[in-house]
Amino acid sequence: MAIQVFPYMHFIDNAGEAIEFYRSVFGADVDVHKFGEYGTPENDPSKELIMHCELNFAGAKFFISDSLPMGGVKQGGENIELSINGGKDDEEVLTGYFNGLAEGGNVKDSLSTKPWGATFGMLTDKYGINWMVNIEQA
Repeated sequence: MAIQVFPYMHFIDNAGEAIEFYRSVFGADVDVHKFGEYGTPENDPSKELIMHCELNFAGAKFFISDSLPMGGVKQGGENIELSINGGKDDEEVLTGYFNGLAEGGNVKDSLSTKPWGATFGMLTDKYGINWMVNIEQA
């Protein structure tokens, strides 16, 4: 088996909402598991939180979960960005991803032709996740 690396995004009580947002942006297939499926007591409100979700789209994969209070995860951060890359043949799809992620978010750099010849843009989505989209034109 080849070694793979997948981004894992943690949210604070809103992973389900984020999953639906990313599913709509990327047209992703999702596999969702809640804490309640794995022995969380029935009277514990965290039973409805997302323990693990896998999103698959266009050959890519990433994971999402809610962070329980003991996890200590803080929302957002400037120390990481997710980069989506493709070629001219993917331009329509990648532009759609950029525009979808931008809804309710903050575009830092609009999609435009850059000195290196690619169409490139950067944004922070409404959940505080930083994204770069790079479309090679050669």
